[in-house]
Amino acid sequence: MDATVVDTTVAIDCMGGDHGPGVTVPAALSFQKSHPHSNIVLVGLQHAIEAELRARHAAAGPHLRVHNASQEVGMDEAPASALRGKKDSSMRVAVNLVKNGEAHACVSAGNTGALMAISRFVLKTLPGIDRPAIAGIMPTMKGEAYVLDLGANVNCTPEHLLQFAIMGAMLVSAMQHKERPSIGLLNIGEEAIKGNEVVKQAADLLRTSGLNFYGNVEGDDIFKGTTDVVVCDGFVGNVALKSAEGAAKMLRTFLIDEFRRNWFTYSCGVMAMPVLNAFKRRMDPARYNGASLLGLKGIVVKSHGSADSFAFESAIERAFDEVREGVLQRISQRLAAAGHRTVGAA
Repeated sequence: MDATVVDTTVAIDCMGGDHGPGVTVPAALSFQKSHPHSNIVLVGLQHAIEAELRARHAAAGPHLRVHNASQEVGMDEAPASALRGKKDSSMRVAVNLVKNGEAHACVSAGNTGALMAISRFVLKTLPGIDRPAIAGIMPTMKGEAYVLDLGANVNCTPEHLLQFAIMGAMLVSAMQHKERPSIGLLNIGEEAIKGNEVVKQAADLLRTSGLNFYGNVEGDDIFKGTTDVVVCDGFVGNVALKSAEGAAKMLRTFLIDEFRRNWFTYSCGVMAMPVLNAFKRRMDPARYNGASLLGLKGIVVKSHGSADSFAFESAIERAFDEVREGVLQRISQRLAAAGHRTVGAA
């Protein structure tokens, strides 16, 4: 058995998200059931976590421990307030465990802005990275595409976009075992003359970066699976993500409405149930839950705030896999090989 798998410890911010310990604790227990040699640290209000463990007929043990934290970060709390005023929050303590080497990764469903601010302050960024980015997965006709940035950086320079591309390429290389994953730069057209000056300059940098740069891609290319990685600034990426989520919900609603239109369509719906269930599983957002905060000196994974236990377990799995596949080391080595040419972006 791989020693990395046996020794991997994941710190869970149990108080984060819309549901807190009611989701995070059972998700952690389910994950550990399928990964019995992993180590889990449940961080948060000790009495609340232990009450949830008792309700699940579980208890702390050699591979599962509770680490008390006296404060919580609200989902609508200002990042600066969480960073400066709540040094004993479950989020801050979980990230500190990564910094101190007591955990290899941290998973939180809490406030995204606060998690990014705390993680960046505590862990710092890797040499050659000016700004961490949020990388998430979107389903495509060919499998999956990693998209970054999804909201951490609204305004980016060409150098920042190059850094995102390097991190995204190393993430895909590790997680999907592709030696040279393809990189697409999200733009309003495929032609080199399209886009604003930032995107045009970023394309020039990518062409000479040594990465497998495909070129400009448009929004529909994300779902076609044209490239393995799609790079954009956080403003564009977040709009693309939320638009995709909204379209998926609309499609589901329309399908339900049509099948409920009359007895005949309802009967058709019953007969089509196996296909509909397969479609639902294929498009289930829970399967893709867990966005990576790339560029930090530690692995941090952000779960959707409204995630249920199944979805949160997917985020834990993602953090675990990033440790096992050496994502952090791959990014560091690629940056070192590039001679830190991306350092010094404004």
